[in-house]
Amino acid sequence: MSARLSDAEVKQFRDEGYVCPVPVMDAAEARTLRAELEAFEATQGGKLEPAQRNKSHLLFKWLDDLIRDARVLDPVEQLIGPDILCWNTLFWIKEAGSESFVSWHQDTRYWGLSSNQVVTCWLALSPASRESGCMRVMPGTHVGDVMEHEDRYDENNMLTRGQEITHGLDEAKAVYMPLQTGQMSIHNYRLAHTSGPNTSGDRRIGVSMHFMPPDTGQIVGDWDSAALVRGTDPYGNFEHAPQIARDFDEAAVAFHVRATQANRDILYADAAHNTEKV
Repeated sequence: MSARLSDAEVKQFRDEGYVCPVPVMDAAEARTLRAELEAFEATQGGKLEPAQRNKSHLLFKWLDDLIRDARVLDPVEQLIGPDILCWNTLFWIKEAGSESFVSWHQDTRYWGLSSNQVVTCWLALSPASRESGCMRVMPGTHVGDVMEHEDRYDENNMLTRGQEITHGLDEAKAVYMPLQTGQMSIHNYRLAHTSGPNTSGDRRIGVSMHFMPPDTGQIVGDWDSAALVRGTDPYGNFEHAPQIARDFDEAAVAFHVRATQANRDILYADAAHNTEKV
């Protein structure tokens, strides 16, 4: 399955900040990954612990393989070049009937990354429909100044601080990005985006992978990590995460502890309090 973007899709990404859908794998393969995730969840009460949602490629071999998969990286290379670091991976799971939502926000406001070229690839392991709470984006908001945000700490908000854009959005211009199982969307991390609750009868399971060119720096934290997944890194701004050989590799788990703590420090910099959602 080829996931290379057409010239029109590349232009759309440049102009509007997103492209969707991008085919990655067939539904059967995606369901196999879902089964691996849910088999692990079943060993600990049916859900991931908060820290396990974040930098998860350091824990799960199949996810470390995915961030290096040509079907994911080929379109990313078209957008940011041949040298690629994966800064983070995150699971986004909304249970059936869940009131969980993601407020309107721009990731660049909180991630401490210096580049305007960071991209998020969001892969659906189950259908992401309007009913199940798929993503919506505000085209064109990836350029210009970062919008004003407020930390609201809503208990149903999946974001760390309940961060929300306070004004300047026209909801009538928002675009839904539904995905079938095995498809992904790609958006610039400066793009304003949101998602609603899951009113469907199935879990909405997605994993986001965050890629950047190696000239990116971390401007908030004192230390940060990223996996070199393609090409070379002549800058060395991030400590390279290990490529794991098996789930919960001992050395990688130790690295994960350090990496997730650094990530918390970055995301909660200047926050009123830490809600421990990552």
